[in-house]
Amino acid sequence: MYSKIGSSTAQSEVEIMLDGVPLKVPAERRSLNAIRSYLDTLALSQQRVLCCFLVDGHQVNRSGPHEELTDFARIEGQTMDLECLPFEMIKMALQQTIRAQDTLTSVIEKVLINDGCVARELWWNLARHLNEPLISLSFINQPGGPQAEGGASIAQLRKWQLQQLAAIIRDVDEACWSANSMTLVNALENRVMPWLRSLRSSLELWHETLLTNPVYA
Repeated sequence: MYSKIGSSTAQSEVEIMLDGVPLKVPAERRSLNAIRSYLDTLALSQQRVLCCFLVDGHQVNRSGPHEELTDFARIEGQTMDLECLPFEMIKMALQQTIRAQDTLTSVIEKVLINDGCVARELWWNLARHLNEPLISLSFINQPGGPQAEGGASIAQLRKWQLQQLAAIIRDVDEACWSANSMTLVNALENRVMPWLRSLRSSLELWHETLLTNPVYA
């Protein structure tokens, strides 16, 4: 089924899918925000949550507004059962951590060839993404969630990680004002990189542990 959406796409038909099933939305749901809200509501009515929202094959940030997206041909939504939320949140946190590691490697390379002003902007852009995995983990309720090494809950680990991250960011912020670019590079390599590596290791372990549960397999 197809639906005509929005003034800028009035002449084209937009295909809308939810969990692989063609869907027709009400005629008044013209904007991308309106369509997403409609899919959210449909998912919730089935005790599920919308976990993935694709526009023309590209994932759209759940938290951001969509006013700038006015021309599109295909919308795909995917839902998941609430029981699967811990697994999906850990998987998301792991993906965010891996992206942060890749970005960190790129930032280190660029810091070496740019002046202090550019280097600081590169660091600050990275810094604002470092807490994303911890925010994803915050959607996992305790008790009943997976446990970290030594029996620590995810809530406890998140508290430790946030404290560590705040201290790391303060240290790197101080280093980024040095006239010697190697001071910032060393801070990134010796403070941020080990933290991300440790977080990734913990998330990979939880991810593998949850895969043994038939609910998530």
